[in-house]
Amino acid sequence: MCNLYSSTTASEAMRQMFAVRPELDQLGNAEPLPAIWPKYPGHVVRLTEDGERELTTLSWGFRTTNKSKKTGKILQPAAWNNARDDKVASSGLWKHSFQHRRCLIPATSFCEAKGRSPATYFWFALKGDEARPPFAFAGMWQLSRFEAPDGPDECATYTMITTTANDLVRPIHPTRMPVILRPDDYDRWLDGSPGDALDLLRPYPADEMRIVQRGEDAKSDPS
Repeated sequence: MCNLYSSTTASEAMRQMFAVRPELDQLGNAEPLPAIWPKYPGHVVRLTEDGERELTTLSWGFRTTNKSKKTGKILQPAAWNNARDDKVASSGLWKHSFQHRRCLIPATSFCEAKGRSPATYFWFALKGDEARPPFAFAGMWQLSRFEAPDGPDECATYTMITTTANDLVRPIHPTRMPVILRPDDYDRWLDGSPGDALDLLRPYPADEMRIVQRGEDAKSDPS
């Protein structure tokens, strides 16, 4: 599971990395995002109706109606920020988006916490010549429609897909990690068949990653 990540690559560099034409970049001069939490805005690369890549900003976590079990009162919507790789093709919450609305989630690192009171935050990134080489998570997007305390509402949202933790992540989070895609697989993820996409849902090699920051107060990764 992942509840915190960073995306600090400049928007122009993201355009080049993801082969997005300038007119399809909706980010403008977006500021770096050193700490993205559920329900925060984050950047995604998705296909337009014409099949071209666009860069845009959505809210992290598919939203669903959330009712109090005791009173039945409508609460603030739940945000589903992670989707399990073994559920995306069958679960009612994920299936249609997995089939028709896959996206790339630009990132530079992600965080997992270990322990409580206080927790220690571990930030993971890819190895490379840069301090934080940019990469992309496997994601999905949708226009979430739900009941809110003030009535029916909707929000353009995205979620990231998780898979089995690799040997680097497992000591911190024993079961799950986000799916990181290689650049050669971006086209296949965005526009391939559901079967092709399922084949990409696997742990990223541990020997190609490293821990770049850790600490009790390390709740962002600005580097």
